[in-house]
Amino acid sequence: MRERSAARTLAALRAGTQVSVAGRVIARLGDGFMLQDDTGCVEVASATAAPMGAFVTALGTWDGARVSLSSIDVVSAGGERFTRAESDWTYLSGKRLANLRTRHAITRAARAFFDGEGLLEVDTPAIVPCPGLDVHLDAIEVLGMGAPRWLHTSPEYQMKRLLVTGVPGVYQIGKAFRRGERGKLHEPEFMMLEWYRNFAGAQDMMRDTEELVAHVARLVTGSTRLPGLKNPVQVQPPWERITVADAFARYASVDLDSVVHDEERFYRILVEKIEPELGRDHPTFLTHYPARMASLSRVSAEDPRYAERFEAYLDGVELCNGFTELTDASEQRKRLQADQAARAKLGRSVYPVDERFIAALEDGIPPSGGNALGVDRLVMLTVGAKQIDEVLAFPCARI
Repeated sequence: MRERSAARTLAALRAGTQVSVAGRVIARLGDGFMLQDDTGCVEVASATAAPMGAFVTALGTWDGARVSLSSIDVVSAGGERFTRAESDWTYLSGKRLANLRTRHAITRAARAFFDGEGLLEVDTPAIVPCPGLDVHLDAIEVLGMGAPRWLHTSPEYQMKRLLVTGVPGVYQIGKAFRRGERGKLHEPEFMMLEWYRNFAGAQDMMRDTEELVAHVARLVTGSTRLPGLKNPVQVQPPWERITVADAFARYASVDLDSVVHDEERFYRILVEKIEPELGRDHPTFLTHYPARMASLSRVSAEDPRYAERFEAYLDGVELCNGFTELTDASEQRKRLQADQAARAKLGRSVYPVDERFIAALEDGIPPSGGNALGVDRLVMLTVGAKQIDEVLAFPCARI
């Protein structure tokens, strides 16, 4: 059987070459029809009209501009409906399909990076007994499991349990789920790239992050300059590092000590005044979070007022959240219980403590670092998309 030619490869063929092309008939022409595959369109000269919307395989001769048809096989009947405004064909064609190709290239490049670093790719369960106890995140409950279960808001707990094996590190590219998250940068179901290294800390994870993003940019775009959300960003390492205290002083003229005990005000200033200024021309790491906002990170031994936690920003977009991991089981339990109390005070669902996670810490985990990076946002910044749904095959609004 003659090998099929993609629409985008025909131009490289010599005139007179016998070809086989396959795709959808998307338009009728005066002396033929237009055929589209996922790489583009090709004009087919034919005395016989092909059914509009049909998927066909056509044999013919490439003359340098179009295919002169010799035979055609209609493999799937069509019709005019596929061109309607609400159809999936209309929705997916063009830029969205190109973005999905870029998304695929980005995940392949990320895997190549971590494979080259010797990290083990893993796939942990999404349905768990504790989805995470972040005070501000709500989980999606899963029914019919015989016991309370939720879709995780992050694979963090199960991935950290794997560190007891002593492997150099683990990484995972998979879905995370957060109830009620909708917006230009948020979806209730989104893709997370999360990784952990044994015998590492926040500084190692920041180096990983800047090298990973530069690696991805080079492989996918051929450059280390990404379009960004509004402005181009040069992602070549090293990235800027600025403490939370310095960011509050520089961009909001606020003394961090004056707001650190008012979490609502702290985050309002961070989101409204500081984040839009971060990573404009070059990415920025925001470091030294107040210890009360340590999350699952270790408090600094050098200055216990601060946590060994960081976030990275590109063109005002938060890309990731990383730590030197807290490995003290007793302290971790206290923090999780404090999070439970905070959730109860706010009237939010209170999830149980993951006892297997605590047991893994009690069994012993080496000093380690971790990071969680939003894949959808990285795709957005790579293609210059303005909203997250532009880089998803089917966002929740399309389901």
